[in-house]
Amino acid sequence: MPRQSRRTLHLTVIALHRGAEDCDAQLHESALVNKNRNGSVLSLVVFGLTGQRYALPLHAVERVFPMAEVAPLPKAPAIALGVINLHGTIIPVLDIHRRFGFPPRDYGPAAHLLVARTSRRTLALPVDEVFGVREFAAEAAVPADAVLPRIGHVAGIVALADGLLFIHDLETFLSLEEEHRLSEALETRGR
Repeated sequence: MPRQSRRTLHLTVIALHRGAEDCDAQLHESALVNKNRNGSVLSLVVFGLTGQRYALPLHAVERVFPMAEVAPLPKAPAIALGVINLHGTIIPVLDIHRRFGFPPRDYGPAAHLLVARTSRRTLALPVDEVFGVREFAAEAAVPADAVLPRIGHVAGIVALADGLLFIHDLETFLSLEEEHRLSEALETRGR
């Protein structure tokens, strides 16, 4: 993602979190620059869902915006809440809450949609809150299997002073069957 697009996303995330229209004055240009010239820095978009913090790599996130109306998508897998129309592009909305086996829930108008891309498609994830972009030393992220074997759908875990941060692996978010059913449902809808 070009540096300017990353900066725009960063400003959008901060603006949503702080409720500010223009947060340029609150940030400086180096906010997205690799500060550790001798090591890797992991840039993550951190968000909350049902009291737990999660993250996605910044490079995978396209934008964040307030919750929008989600249209039903017949014959989609249970993890799909439906679809949104984003500037003429139909994007499936997938529920992290359902993915981890929690009961279905309604996302109210205070929620946000986090639009991200995988190697196969762009998708939207409803989240309760977006905390912004955080940077961590790459070695701070521990492989998920080292802490919680067979957790699935989690690429890594970062220990924070007040809890854990689960880094999602969107490439494994859908099973092959779910991916196939979602593709078929989207294709049928497009006819």
